[in-house]
Amino acid sequence: MKSLRVELGERSYDIFLEAGILGHAGELLDLDRRVLIVTDTGVPADYAQTLADASLEPCVVTIREGEGSKNFDTYMTLLDAMTERGFTRHDCVAAVGGGVCGDLAGFAAATYMRGIDFYNIPTTVLSQVDSSIGGKTAVDFHGYKNIVGAFWQPKRVLADPEALATLPPRQIANGLAEAVKMAATSDAALFRLIEEADDPLACLPEIIERSLRIKKAVVEADEREGGLRKILNFGHTLGHAIESAESPRLLHGECVALGMLPMMAETPRGRMRAVLEKLGLPTEYHGTPEAIASALTHDKKAAADGIDAVFVDAIGEVRVEKTPISALMERFGTVYGGTR
Repeated sequence: MKSLRVELGERSYDIFLEAGILGHAGELLDLDRRVLIVTDTGVPADYAQTLADASLEPCVVTIREGEGSKNFDTYMTLLDAMTERGFTRHDCVAAVGGGVCGDLAGFAAATYMRGIDFYNIPTTVLSQVDSSIGGKTAVDFHGYKNIVGAFWQPKRVLADPEALATLPPRQIANGLAEAVKMAATSDAALFRLIEEADDPLACLPEIIERSLRIKKAVVEADEREGGLRKILNFGHTLGHAIESAESPRLLHGECVALGMLPMMAETPRGRMRAVLEKLGLPTEYHGTPEAIASALTHDKKAAADGIDAVFVDAIGEVRVEKTPISALMERFGTVYGGTR
């Protein structure tokens, strides 16, 4: 069984990466208590049931699939379930699903009785390579993504590649956008692996593990995004703005793909465009720039003198630079000249 340890002092935790590991959850997680299991309608029901069968007092809450569920109404549903079942500080929350489940369940765990244990069992490529570790939890508010949230590290993460078997190709590509993001900023060899592979899906376990190692190293160096961790926002500044305008028509990873291209120098942009097309991710955008500019002004990283934007001038080389929204929009217009 492969394991990685995220070293954060008293908040340290292990990530286990192994095919079939979900079936061993009872051996790896402390489930001898009340367990709120948060899953969604897009996840096979037997995944959550496997965890429920291993728990002393399980409470399964199934939310509607998609970003539209990441709101205060759903968050309140989770709090209601815990208070009605008499959850205490000694009980826990477990997410069985993708990034939306993880963000919601983690935020509920972070805030219920000022914080209870949280386990993350990611079942999408996107959550396995990125969102399941690092401790960022949040809900969307008034159309702005992740604007209300907290840092709350999981106690343990179980990543089971077998859980990806039922995903449609679009969802796999959606997750691979985050792996490409990390490769572009931090691992030129991983980028070449994806770029040159005849079938990137055949390399999926290696891509997941190497992506997790990148994220682990960044989180250990900068847990609360005071410096280095900002590089993980590559593609997300414009990507979140696009997502605010286009969700649910476009998925998160698709918006990140579109958000990366304007933030690159010309040579790496050409390589990135080819990789995105190979994976089936979008490389053209025809929305209205006014909606993008409006969303940027509400970006939680925005300040009076601009946004800490992340740029890639060469694959594997990254810089963070305070950039006015007008300059970001100029880059956006340069790449998506047909925007109307």
